[in-house]
Amino acid sequence: MINKKQSLTLLGAVALSVSLSACSVFDYLIYKPDIPQGNYMELQQVEKLRIDMTKEQAEYILGRPVLRDSFADNIWYYVYHFKSGRNAKVTHKELILYFDGDLLTKVEGDYKLSDDFNTPLNEGALPTVSAPVVAPLLPEQEPKAMRGDIHPLVEEERLETENDVPQQDEQ
Repeated sequence: MINKKQSLTLLGAVALSVSLSACSVFDYLIYKPDIPQGNYMELQQVEKLRIDMTKEQAEYILGRPVLRDSFADNIWYYVYHFKSGRNAKVTHKELILYFDGDLLTKVEGDYKLSDDFNTPLNEGALPTVSAPVVAPLLPEQEPKAMRGDIHPLVEEERLETENDVPQQDEQ
């Protein structure tokens, strides 16, 4: 038979184990924030990069890099780290830009570059407008429907006045 001291010890052990396991059981009730760190970049930004871009142009598109190589300012690191608070899923993306002097030469990382990356900006084709050129309509050429003359509310009669009659210069 179990004596009073053993039952008290057993009851304490059960209470301790239940209280410790309660933390993991009710873990979904505890709010944990998402933790984003670094440069968040969308694919549209990375697709705008072109070879032979200047450092200023690349920084305008992507923002300031997280890290510039301290021994050579020709390598820029864009790092994005995201930890979800709900399920602790971690997303890590990198983009590394290499410059030769002031011009972009190579890009490496987890982002897909556009097909036009190897075409410098000054050699790329500008978008063309395929809409036909239409001459604007003058007021006397506009159809009546556009002027609103089809069903006027009030018929107006035009009276000729002195202002309508062209005057000849007296010399």
